Amino acid sequence: MLEQDNGTLRTVAWSEICPWLGIFRTFRLAISFRVLLLAAVAILLTLIGWAIFGSIFSVGPEASRWMRPHEGCPWLAIEEAVPDSPALPDLRNPMAADRLAPTTRWVLDPFFGAWAYLSRPAWEVFNPELNITGLACSVLCGLWSLAIWAFFGGAITRIAAVKLTCDERIGSAAALRHAFSKWPAYFAAPLFPLLGVLLAALPVWFLGLLLRANVGVLLAALIWPLALVAGLLMAVLLLGLIFGWPLMWATISTEGTDSFDALSRSYAYVFQRPLHYLFYALVAAVLGALGWLLVSNFAAGVVSLSYWAASWGSGTAQVMPGGDELTGIGYAGAVLIRFWAGCVKLLAVGYIYGYFWTASTAIYLLLRHDVDATEMDEVFLDEDKSEQDYGLPPLETDEAGAPVVADQQPDVAPDGTPGGMAEPTEEEGPAQK
Repeated sequence: MLEQDNGTLRTVAWSEICPWLGIFRTFRLAISFRVLLLAAVAILLTLIGWAIFGSIFSVGPEASRWMRPHEGCPWLAIEEAVPDSPALPDLRNPMAADRLAPTTRWVLDPFFGAWAYLSRPAWEVFNPELNITGLACSVLCGLWSLAIWAFFGGAITRIAAVKLTCDERIGSAAALRHAFSKWPAYFAAPLFPLLGVLLAALPVWFLGLLLRANVGVLLAALIWPLALVAGLLMAVLLLGLIFGWPLMWATISTEGTDSFDALSRSYAYVFQRPLHYLFYALVAAVLGALGWLLVSNFAAGVVSLSYWAASWGSGTAQVMPGGDELTGIGYAGAVLIRFWAGCVKLLAVGYIYGYFWTASTAIYLLLRHDVDATEMDEVFLDEDKSEQDYGLPPLETDEAGAPVVADQQPDVAPDGTPGGMAEPTEEEGPAQK
């Protein structure tokens, strides 16, 4: 937008007036094929691991409700996340039972939904109704998903950090190398607050042993304020972890630091700018919901149109899997068709989690700017990339003493003419000289 003041045209930099508009850049980044692929592979591996743990521990009615759907085939959950034909969401019943397309009570929401979905194993650890089997299953599911997303989430946030700061495209291989080198930091960062909660809970656990006797109840009551202090410490640690753990990935990907820096920055930003954080999260949630509406219907349209076009030649029963008319090899072929359609849906589901990580990175950059007054274009670059793309090339001198780039020295002709240019012949005109 341009403003005219006394005959002078001035450009209004909306990105400086409203930095949060940078969140809108995350949608285009989230629908890039490499981000979709990384997120799709990660969520598929996550579901496979949860299904294995669910079958090993034989999760039953006495265990956590969230784990029961994962006892079946993970691929079925992928297929249920995206319909076979485009449709608008029913706001009266917004797919509340869906396992992969996270929802709020009002509208489909990849940001808060993915946040809650990936946090669910950690939440279940604090479920007082959980038995020892369910507790072990929840712990293993949490560690498994943390290990998976410490790698793939680190790669996605690295891609987003470089793109959103210096508007450069980092290759998938470079992002995966960065995630591999920083994997211990990504994995350990959320565990430190949980370790602090465990240490704070141990004295209260011993105090709880006194409650088994009548006299012990009186003794425990006398020192119960210490239990409340421990509860306060645990509440602060968990509050910062609940809202700050997505920022830990963004910190490591942007700053190239360790788990302790990620922990300190995320807690500082959450507690110092809570309203800013809430506003940025709401903007990201609205954009993510609109984006999911587009992505899911586009993927459903791809699947539906392929079935529609093929049905003109072979009939719907031959195209749609599970038909009663198909047996033997025909049924196997129908299952394979369903698998390829599921791959399209898997990429669409990848948008949910790819968008979550890219939006979390954008929010981290905004909070870093608000708290530390750091410019939005500052990012840690690997040594090889910074020297290759942003540093000056090495210089050398030629025979005449002039500085030249080392790999671009001028050739020398056999007659000694620099630059590989021979003396002009008599047939060449003066203009050619």
